[in-house]
Amino acid sequence: MDKDIKNNSIGFCDSGVGGLTVYSKFRKILNTENCLFFGDLKNSPYGNKTKEQLVAFSRRVFDFFKEKGVKAVVMACNTTSASTYPVIKDEYDFKIYPIIQSCAKILAGLDVKRLGVFATASTINSGVYESEIHKYNKDMVIYSQSCPDWVNIVESHTQNQPEKIDIIKRDLDKMMANNPEKIVLGCTHYPYLLDVLGEFVSKDLFIDPSEYFVDFIKSDLEKSALLNTQTEVGTEEFFVSANPNEFKLASGMFYQVDKVEVV
Repeated sequence: MDKDIKNNSIGFCDSGVGGLTVYSKFRKILNTENCLFFGDLKNSPYGNKTKEQLVAFSRRVFDFFKEKGVKAVVMACNTTSASTYPVIKDEYDFKIYPIIQSCAKILAGLDVKRLGVFATASTINSGVYESEIHKYNKDMVIYSQSCPDWVNIVESHTQNQPEKIDIIKRDLDKMMANNPEKIVLGCTHYPYLLDVLGEFVSKDLFIDPSEYFVDFIKSDLEKSALLNTQTEVGTEEFFVSANPNEFKLASGMFYQVDKVEVV
């Protein structure tokens, strides 16, 4: 692999700011990598969009990354990993890391028999958590449940309002009726609600898959001889399809973003 390719950027994409939970963990572990982050605020939220819409959105973002000459793209969004990765995975010549498929083997290996999954409606309707985990562990029972209000609660910073807490608890109570041993927070926004969820059950019940995801990416980049060879801290650029000020404001809960460009 040519050194110039090794030092090319890695793209990160999400519908909004939630993917910054993955990005921030990545930067802590691989801070010499040059990174681009794209938040598709023009079309956010993704959870209620059709598969055809999501594929179109993803192709636009991936075409942007292709123009930028990236060496890999991280799909830091469960919804697009579920709906669009199977469609577009062979359309581009750079590596693509979808969060669900990348973490499925690790989740399947957990010492639990009953696994809950909180995610957007689109992710749940795709059945991808079940299909991917059952490739490695057919005996694991998976309880998938959509939480249609959670992304908006996070992005509007209203998670501490009594009526929003009631919504979160209602969704949690429904899941707890299944007596899960662990619950996957299957949307990158959801870990931000851990403090609220922890008021009702132990935080240890929840799994943030971004931890597994970043470890997987690092390992695969090493195996593929794609790790950046520079020693200085890598560059980072942030792009959105609309509402840059909204992105900067909302991003504060996940990562410090100083400059955002609209494309």
